[in-house]
Amino acid sequence: MAKAKIGLALGGGAARGWAHIGVLKALVEAGIKPDIIVGTSIGAVVGACHAAGHLDALEEFARELTRRRIFGYLDFNFAGTALINGQRLCDRLERQLGNLHIEDLEPHFTAVATEIGTGHEIWLSRGRLADAVRASYALPGIFRPVKINGRWLFDGALVNPIPVSVARAHGARYVIAVNLNFDICGRGTVVPHLEPDLVAEMDPPTANGTNGKTVRGLLKRQVLGKSEATPGISKVMVEAFNIVQDRIARSRLAGDPPDAMINLRLSDVGLFDFHRADELIRRGEEAAKRHLAEMHREIDAREHAPGAHSGIYTNA
Repeated sequence: MAKAKIGLALGGGAARGWAHIGVLKALVEAGIKPDIIVGTSIGAVVGACHAAGHLDALEEFARELTRRRIFGYLDFNFAGTALINGQRLCDRLERQLGNLHIEDLEPHFTAVATEIGTGHEIWLSRGRLADAVRASYALPGIFRPVKINGRWLFDGALVNPIPVSVARAHGARYVIAVNLNFDICGRGTVVPHLEPDLVAEMDPPTANGTNGKTVRGLLKRQVLGKSEATPGISKVMVEAFNIVQDRIARSRLAGDPPDAMINLRLSDVGLFDFHRADELIRRGEEAAKRHLAEMHREIDAREHAPGAHSGIYTNA
């Protein structure tokens, strides 16, 4: 029997995406090597680096991040379409991925993005790899959109947060999906009545705001938030985005479920906790390892029974 093509769909989730590195390491070490990798947002970043043979370099970069270094990558944009210019991150991608083109990669890779204005779901399966990745993670309002072939694109999680359908469309017969937001929003409910309460206002800007360090501190608090009680702009925007992403993901997965779903429980990880790579990579690796034997059996069964279909769901 011919080998069944294995697809891997990597979902979005900001800093939680470092767990994708651990998942990929566990799968490859166990001999489960994806023939097709599709990614949305941070899933596109990790998937692209793996397809290009640079996963080790990405892991090294992630493990070296500290809170200070993360803030150093945030080149704030005071006039434009987003809070963060993104050029520093772009430069890092360019150094790592250079002029690699998607069509030259093995395994096959596709990044998912959303077109501004039309809402079209755009599959980036050709062209410069770095451009495709930038478009896929361009979170609206946080990072600038990216123009590719005359289309302005931003984060693909707005239309396909966990791109199982893309993996199947490219020929995958067995699709493994990774959900980074399994326990972030829950199933949602309705609160019919809420008593009003006083809301603490944020501290107003101080008169010495012209001082460089003071301005930098104000920006850091405004963007990242001063405390759990006072979320920053980016936290509010990304949390709202996560709710939309969660609802879309549930709907799409109900209509086109994967053959194996790795649901990671990462609600304790903040959206900007990129400095927690060691822990996240370990948790991703452990989550994948729990059901490797079952995946092997299912893949083997799929190769000997082409019409078979089953689902494996792992909650880690």
